[in-house]
Amino acid sequence: MVSKLPNERKAAITAALAGGWVADAASLGLHWLYNPERIAEVGGEAPEFLPPKADYYTKGFGYFAHEGKDIGDVSHYGAATGVLTDSLLANNGNLDIRDYQRRFRSFFGPGGQWRGFIDNPTRITLENFNAIERRAVEQAQATMPAGLTEKQKRILVQKVMPYTRRLSGDQLAQPVREAISLTYEASEVQEAGVHLAETIDRHMVRESGADDMQLPAVSKLPPLVAAYCGKSELLDVTEAAVRVTNNIDVAVAWAKCAAVLLDRLFRGEGLSAAMNAAFAEAPDRESLEQARASAQLDGVAAGGTFGRTCYLQEAMPVIFHILTHAGSYVEAIRANIHCGGDSCGRAWLIGPAMAAIHGVGSENGVPLSWLARVTDAAAVYGDIESLLGN
Repeated sequence: MVSKLPNERKAAITAALAGGWVADAASLGLHWLYNPERIAEVGGEAPEFLPPKADYYTKGFGYFAHEGKDIGDVSHYGAATGVLTDSLLANNGNLDIRDYQRRFRSFFGPGGQWRGFIDNPTRITLENFNAIERRAVEQAQATMPAGLTEKQKRILVQKVMPYTRRLSGDQLAQPVREAISLTYEASEVQEAGVHLAETIDRHMVRESGADDMQLPAVSKLPPLVAAYCGKSELLDVTEAAVRVTNNIDVAVAWAKCAAVLLDRLFRGEGLSAAMNAAFAEAPDRESLEQARASAQLDGVAAGGTFGRTCYLQEAMPVIFHILTHAGSYVEAIRANIHCGGDSCGRAWLIGPAMAAIHGVGSENGVPLSWLARVTDAAAVYGDIESLLGN
């Protein structure tokens, strides 16, 4: 866990992570409504924490994706951030790619806990997991001992698959051996099953993501940056985590830009210096400089200039514009919602960045009343504190 940081930095990072959850939940009601005039008509000057309703989308262009969600719930972006957080917590704050892949597949896949919208990179990543697994099984079967019958080979695959989907490495041998012993007493058959499981595990590709350059590449990063704050491995683990869901170089580059920005803010650097450091990783520095150069905060105009969709080349300049010009957390979140489009995706950088700067409960920070409105806020806050070793 993050135990070596000074207490004042832990407090700032705690606020930052909480700020992401709050920003996502605050934005959900008008998420993917693209018409700023309609957003203003429905939400007025305080568009946060509206109940998700299909009626909002009857005028103007948009897509209502959150049927069944309530005030305070988070989007699929928050759900994905929670999956990565759970994986980090289970591995003492370290990124274990196989564990992260298994949790992601289990949570979002058939029979999983998630009930809600499935975005394109998640859908394709789930498809890729199945394809990768099929290839791994075929490669493992090709190395099985010649003395096994075809029936034994089929049964061994059936026996080991539940374990390769939730365990890896040294964790596999004992439970696989015990499971096979229920059917086959012969040690050579049991060891063939262990070999099969371990070979499948070795062939499970870590780069499982979609050829997709949308916001899911960066929205999950705040807990990962918190866990690796100030560490030399940060950019390497960022790339590894991003390629699980978004296996394309431009998405990785934008994610590194976002990770540097958050890392510098988490460590207490000023916003301008943090942005300058992040520019070094950005695939389109010119658009970020243009976003910062505008005279005043205008989320609607920024969306008109750079775009409101989920694509990173549109979202990142809008994020940098809002961060540059907003004077408070509330002002930033409202500007993000008023901009329209993928407000929930952008919220996962705007919220943590502004909360890292202004904290929780201060005049310009995350309002405590907003934090209290997040569904299961106490559990969310408990996970954050556990991750940071508080």
